[in-house]
Amino acid sequence: MASSEKVEKLVEHGSDTESNTPVYKDGDPTQGLHRQLKNRHIAMISIGGVIGTGLFLGTANSLANGGPIGLLLGYITVGTTCWATMNSLGEMVAYLPIGGGHIKLAERFVDPAFSFTMGWNYWYTWTLTLPTELSAAAVLINFWDKNQQLDYAWISICLIVVLTINMLGAGAYGEAEFIFASIKVLTITGLIILGIVLDLGGGPNHDRIGFRYWKNPGPFVQYNNIPGNAGKFLGWWAVITQAAFAFIGTEIVAIAAGEAKNPRRNLPKAIKRVYIRILLFYIGGTIIIGLLVPSNTKDLSLGSGTAASSPFVIAINNAGIKALPSIINACLLTSAWSAASSDLYTSSRAIYGLALSKNAPQIFLRTTRKGLPYVAVLFSAAFALLAFMGVNSGSGVVFGWFSAMTSVAGLMTWIGINITYLRFYKGMKAQGYDRSKLPFRSPLQPYAAWYALCTIFLFCFFSGFSVFLRGKWVTATFVTNYLPFVLFPILYVGAKFWYRQPYVKAEDMDFVTNIAEIEAAEYDEPPPTTKAEAFWRWLM
Repeated sequence: MASSEKVEKLVEHGSDTESNTPVYKDGDPTQGLHRQLKNRHIAMISIGGVIGTGLFLGTANSLANGGPIGLLLGYITVGTTCWATMNSLGEMVAYLPIGGGHIKLAERFVDPAFSFTMGWNYWYTWTLTLPTELSAAAVLINFWDKNQQLDYAWISICLIVVLTINMLGAGAYGEAEFIFASIKVLTITGLIILGIVLDLGGGPNHDRIGFRYWKNPGPFVQYNNIPGNAGKFLGWWAVITQAAFAFIGTEIVAIAAGEAKNPRRNLPKAIKRVYIRILLFYIGGTIIIGLLVPSNTKDLSLGSGTAASSPFVIAINNAGIKALPSIINACLLTSAWSAASSDLYTSSRAIYGLALSKNAPQIFLRTTRKGLPYVAVLFSAAFALLAFMGVNSGSGVVFGWFSAMTSVAGLMTWIGINITYLRFYKGMKAQGYDRSKLPFRSPLQPYAAWYALCTIFLFCFFSGFSVFLRGKWVTATFVTNYLPFVLFPILYVGAKFWYRQPYVKAEDMDFVTNIAEIEAAEYDEPPPTTKAEAFWRWLM
């Protein structure tokens, strides 16, 4: 039966659809957060919120390791698991758009220990991704200024911008993200169009490239000079971890659900458009990169510490376009700022969600009268100082370290999301709910969740395979790949002993709490009055 048949809607609660007042009634622990994120904010957070350095810079090493076909297949593989995971998550958060997102959902549908593990792993992921993006911003600025000793200043400036945006509240973050994400979407769309023109010989040098680089140096790279299909397979597998870093963050809409206006309308729309980002931006971008840049190009190494290693910049330089690389680099810099802003927002809301579940000190629940969890924001921002490691070690090197750590930790979050969904699915079935009446029903379930769960586990288990090749042992690579993988079960076992609570039985799962308040906050938007407004409504 539908949820509306099981609970009575709180009509007397009312819904102030335009105000920034808390959505939940007095006494609810989530009343500190205000619903300030509008439809267009949620849409751009979903479509462009995490298009960042993983795609613009990280694809350099992937192309060098896997070749054009290995790069494309790696992104397609991770893209399918992303699509399956987001659909699983979307069904849950569209039904229960509560503060804490999937962290709180894990408490309801699995057990408190799993929520503890999910929450701290997620906070760890985004807390480390913040210095990753700041390091990448320094790499981008080094494109113009080769003096890497000034990275102290560049990182500080970027950090101040990001912290200021987040301290102004969710509304300011949403507006900034809308602007930044719009720039990123326009940039990647323009790069794809430009790439097609250059490939067909429309550049200043009129060189028609076609599929030249798929033939020479070839579609695949023999990883570590290993001959035969084994070397090609390992080259493709080496792309997986970096591709995961590029996709990690699509689940931000779940964390933003607690601050989204009219979430049962806006969240399903955002989830359904995930495939647009996968097909157009990531898959389209990797195809263009593979066409324009040979995989044996020396500049593809991030160790150089400059943004000249970006495949897009390399392609533009090869075409003989002089001014455009600097313009593109400026757009990529705003991309790094945007991703860093999202990182701080997400990590602060993650630890806020942990505090809601009493898995973190209650001081992190403190908010301003406008709904800003300022203690959580400042605490998470303090870890951005790790980016200063890049001044001595090289920002490109530090970017590589943090990318590996956050990729695996982010994938462990995806594993947790799919486990939570499988429990959610079982509970819905056990209690007689009709999934067709949910705000959003994800397709191919529960098979999609099982596919994502098994595939992502393999990604994590073999993420650091390169260190086991003869003569390739690197302690830093081993630690950054397998520390998050091992830490997740350790946290869970420790929390299980601490809480000593059994799994939530399917027939005992809570599908009712908060539903009345969520339904009371729903409202029908007025119909568009012009064709332009109708198009904008469809787009967003």
